[in-house]
Amino acid sequence: MAAELVRGQNHPLPAGPEGAGRLEIRVTAGTPVVAVATLGDEHGRVSGTEWIAHPGSPHLPGLEVSQQAAASHRLAVDLGALSEDVHRVHVLLALPTAAGVPASFGVVAAPHVAVTTLDGAEVAGFTITGLGPETAVVAVELYRRQGAWKVRAVGQGYAGGLAAMLLDQGVPEAAGLAAGIHDAVAKGLARSVAPPPRPQSGSPASSSATATAGGPISYQHPRRHTAPQAPDLPPGRPADAAPPQGAPQPVAGDASGWTMEERLYNQVWGMFEDLARTAAAYRSAVDFAESRLDQELDRLLADPRTRVGPAADAARDQARAKQADLMDQARAVLDRDLAQLRAESEVVEPALPPPYAGWESPVWHGYTVPMEVPMAARLGNLHLPETPELRIPLLVRLPLERGLWIDSSQDRRLAMEIAVTIAARLLASYPVGDFSVHVIDPAGTGSAALTPLTESGTLRVPPAAGAAGVAALIGRMTERVDLVQMAMRAGAPDSLPVDLDTAEQLLIVNDFPYGFDDRTVNQLRYLADEGPSVGVHLLMVADRDDARAYGPVLDPLWRSLMRLTPTPEDHLADPWVGHAWTYEPLLVPPGSHVVPQVLRQVAAARQAYGR
Repeated sequence: MAAELVRGQNHPLPAGPEGAGRLEIRVTAGTPVVAVATLGDEHGRVSGTEWIAHPGSPHLPGLEVSQQAAASHRLAVDLGALSEDVHRVHVLLALPTAAGVPASFGVVAAPHVAVTTLDGAEVAGFTITGLGPETAVVAVELYRRQGAWKVRAVGQGYAGGLAAMLLDQGVPEAAGLAAGIHDAVAKGLARSVAPPPRPQSGSPASSSATATAGGPISYQHPRRHTAPQAPDLPPGRPADAAPPQGAPQPVAGDASGWTMEERLYNQVWGMFEDLARTAAAYRSAVDFAESRLDQELDRLLADPRTRVGPAADAARDQARAKQADLMDQARAVLDRDLAQLRAESEVVEPALPPPYAGWESPVWHGYTVPMEVPMAARLGNLHLPETPELRIPLLVRLPLERGLWIDSSQDRRLAMEIAVTIAARLLASYPVGDFSVHVIDPAGTGSAALTPLTESGTLRVPPAAGAAGVAALIGRMTERVDLVQMAMRAGAPDSLPVDLDTAEQLLIVNDFPYGFDDRTVNQLRYLADEGPSVGVHLLMVADRDDARAYGPVLDPLWRSLMRLTPTPEDHLADPWVGHAWTYEPLLVPPGSHVVPQVLRQVAAARQAYGR
């Protein structure tokens, strides 16, 4: 039975011939936290930054931490791989410095830390209660005493944040290192896939989903009724096998939520997390098998008596057989979980409503303009190398919380076509008159791709062309953001001009920075930062190298946008374990006219309602 520790209490860590010293430290918190681990000598001193694992440098021999802030962390520790000079491992937690983060640990649920074995069995747990103004805390300490390792519950908080905590650890230049860690976290979050926000108040999932923009975020998906759990499979089970006998039968919408739309949304994010963690467990098991083989072979080579000869050959064969057996076991567990997830995908995908569905889905044939804005829209698919055929829908919340960037460095024509299909999907997801699209196309290179928007009439104003057109449209959008912000801050929305379009606005920018000058570039950066909060969203179609003349001035712009690609590329990270996921855009099937048909329905509905 796991020990539940209180401050100052210690507990022995398990040791044994198989996997001795390989542990996971699991952290759960009521808000995203940054996880850092420091290595100390017998006196607890940290010799230098090379003894610290943090988001900017997450790997050390025997130690690995997450590269992102998250409400759920798994830190990998291999005590046997640590240097003989290391006698202590401290796990540190800190609140990130991003906007919207709680002011201190005292206003969120108490963090919980659990030390587990590789198979998930909990050894000891510690809930860090009693925190107030602290923004950083030393959670637990693993320490070596007389050759054995133990865990101690610490719970020492620091109101001065990560810098004060590192300074107390004896870290040189603690302030600079803390700033670097927070900067690495900010950059990592800019490229990650954002987790689902918290459902509306009163929803059954409200305790485990995430908050709306600006509030606390939890990366734990809402509780699912179906999980990929099933009896163990024999080694070598085919990867495309059906779900194992006795596994729960998947059901579409089998997640918490008030409506089917919300349940499907939560179920998709549940599948996303399950696949991320399943792959992480498999990769960890493979790494362990390879590491143990290396260690055993090194021992054989180190001893002259076992270096050559029949006995040495037999020992090497036995070590390789152990590795193969471990690999087979890991693959069997992976195949079991993948089979269950494939079965779930097969029932979920056909049940998705149009905003969540691919363009090939039959649900688009019955499309009607919605009366309410859906929870999310689908921007593509995600998959991992272990299972390229299992694709998870990439759903993003509506309204968009940040802009999008289609990287045109691979294929400029296809990038603009993808941008138009995204604009069409957003137009189709909003009620009549609640969403407008504007286009900047300075050189007219996107005219062919824009045909569905122009011919349907959903693009009411011709694309802005030339430097003058760019300046005029950017100026109008900037003025709209300023007016709405001033009205909101003054609490006087009725003071807005009567002719102001209050619909959500999407600004497609093609071939940036062609046609832009310093003034319009600064206005574009302003729109990227301030626009989403008042309903103005960017959809950039650009090659970053084309804007290299601006240097680091534009780095905040690129970081503020969610990068997508017109062809598959593994550049998106999940918010749980940080895998590199391959993103695939949603392509229209060859010969299909679904996008023009949907846009004509949107335009006809606008005309019918006089909007």
